Amino acid sequence: MTDDAAQLADVFAEVVAARRRGLMLDAQLTASEWADRHRILPAGSSEPGPWRTARVPYLKDIMDALSVSSPIERVVFMKAAQTGGTEAALNAIGYWIDHAPGVILAVWPSIDMVRKNSRIRIDPLIEDTPALRRKVASPKAKDSGNTVVQKEFAGGSLNMTGANSATGLRSTPARYLVLDEVDAYPVDVGEEGDPVALAIKRTATFRGRRKILLVSTPTLAGVSRIEKEYSRSDQRRFFVPCPHCGSFQPLVWAGVTWPEGEPGRAFYVCQAPGCGGIIEEHDKPALLTAGEWRATAEGDGRTAGFHISALYSPFETWGEVATDYLVMRRDPVELKSWTNTSLGEAFEDRDTAPLSPDSLIARAEDGGELLPERALVLTCGVDTQDDRLELEVVAWGLGEECWSVAYEVIHGNTAGTEPWAALDRIIAKRFRHPRAGELAISAVAIDSGGHRTDQVMRFSAERLQRRIWAIKGRGGPGVPPWPKRPPKPRRASLAPVHIVGVDTIKATLFARLRAGGEDGAAREGPGVIHLPAERDDDWFHGLVSERAVRKYRANVARIEWVKDPGVRNEPLDCRVYSIAALHGLLAAGLDLAVASAQLAALAPQPEAPPVLAEPAPPLAPGLKVVGRSKWMAR
Repeated sequence: MTDDAAQLADVFAEVVAARRRGLMLDAQLTASEWADRHRILPAGSSEPGPWRTARVPYLKDIMDALSVSSPIERVVFMKAAQTGGTEAALNAIGYWIDHAPGVILAVWPSIDMVRKNSRIRIDPLIEDTPALRRKVASPKAKDSGNTVVQKEFAGGSLNMTGANSATGLRSTPARYLVLDEVDAYPVDVGEEGDPVALAIKRTATFRGRRKILLVSTPTLAGVSRIEKEYSRSDQRRFFVPCPHCGSFQPLVWAGVTWPEGEPGRAFYVCQAPGCGGIIEEHDKPALLTAGEWRATAEGDGRTAGFHISALYSPFETWGEVATDYLVMRRDPVELKSWTNTSLGEAFEDRDTAPLSPDSLIARAEDGGELLPERALVLTCGVDTQDDRLELEVVAWGLGEECWSVAYEVIHGNTAGTEPWAALDRIIAKRFRHPRAGELAISAVAIDSGGHRTDQVMRFSAERLQRRIWAIKGRGGPGVPPWPKRPPKPRRASLAPVHIVGVDTIKATLFARLRAGGEDGAAREGPGVIHLPAERDDDWFHGLVSERAVRKYRANVARIEWVKDPGVRNEPLDCRVYSIAALHGLLAAGLDLAVASAQLAALAPQPEAPPVLAEPAPPLAPGLKVVGRSKWMAR
């Protein structure tokens, strides 16, 4: 063999050996190793630059369970906010694209969230990570296969859809499946069943080789999807060693304590028997590094469940968690949010227990001659019937503390003009305030969903500049109290109809009513609902005329509101609509904290007889208004 031929053979052998080394190295990569080697966090991240699993050690086993070398098929991650769950899912997607290509299906709660996450999550993942940028064509290239909802690459594609799209959930078989924020998914999609079950069916042909990731912050106990999935797993907890006694234990809220009045200085007390050693915040990185996942249930060998709270988060201190708790603990709605997002636990409440009207009557308060000094804004909710209009005026303070100012019933045929003229006069009234002088009603929400729809929409269209809004209630989980986007009217002569989440509002209302207690003690502060003693018993019964019932559809639990037979529910509807009107004001830019500061800067008004600024003219013959309160009887 000539020298040139020998040299060429040596070069060829070296190339082959290098290629083999590269292939062997790739075959051994786990998802966490891939992320440490290739993932680059974008400039907008809290910690931009190369990914470091060592920063969040508890994510390592979660990502590695999603590696092709792991026997685990299904990974359930029940988590608190700010614990890195989204980044773990992105790392898994990047690993699959680059290291083990196949069809990936990523599901978010809605199509709108798909568009948002594609832009702020997926695009930066690809553009800022060279290993992925080389494999996914630029969206600017012609016929690149890189769109908002699909990213094509050699050997597969990333397909993104919303849990509210039956078509997207049944369209493509997938080897890899990411289900993000599953507790926000609808119970049923297009009457085809549970979106989680529909999506998992897409992986059936890859059984034994598939990877399914379900990740979410939990919601209500007994209803939460992620809680249910976690309970079916081996229920792993992250155990860390006490630096004093060496005992391994999961971090729990009971171990967090702080000096009196100084929650920002919170520390952790070892929960091992006989220890009680103090663990400071600066000890947390060492705890996480030495920690390990331990299964607390048997499991089936194919499903791994992981639970983590904000107590482990390197991005949030124990002091911040404790401070948030003290702020939120008095309001059951805020406490639920803190339990979900800080502890990563489903909230156990009494949402299916009926409320007793007698307990509300027992703590009713006498109203004064003026609006309460803490009242900042007034809203009104109107329920429409064929033979009457019923309405409630509610005053709102800081933190949504509220007072029922008035409840009125306007009798008359609502197909005619007289009841609407009477309503117009009532909602134009002004009310004496000890500091502001007078307050007008800032927003009115009128139900258009059941009776006199066209009349409601015309009434609203002529008064939109006064924030007289036509609304329609929609039940079901996840529907916001007020629409995120302004609706468009069907015709120029009619007002737009705002879709409001009545179940969401009722859950908040009943939670706050329960928090009031039954001892009749006067209370004040965020979320407190003040009940007027001048109302009759029928009003109190009507306010709690519905109860939450846990029902199952396709083996998925949901809360439905059921009216008690024989009880009128207009007082409840009016309160719900008045709450919706407040959320409309908040969406329009109202800031209660700013309003409170402005009010506090005003000098108290001199005492004066509590008269209406513009006395209403008498009602038309045949009409009557009943149910006046002290505020409205002036």
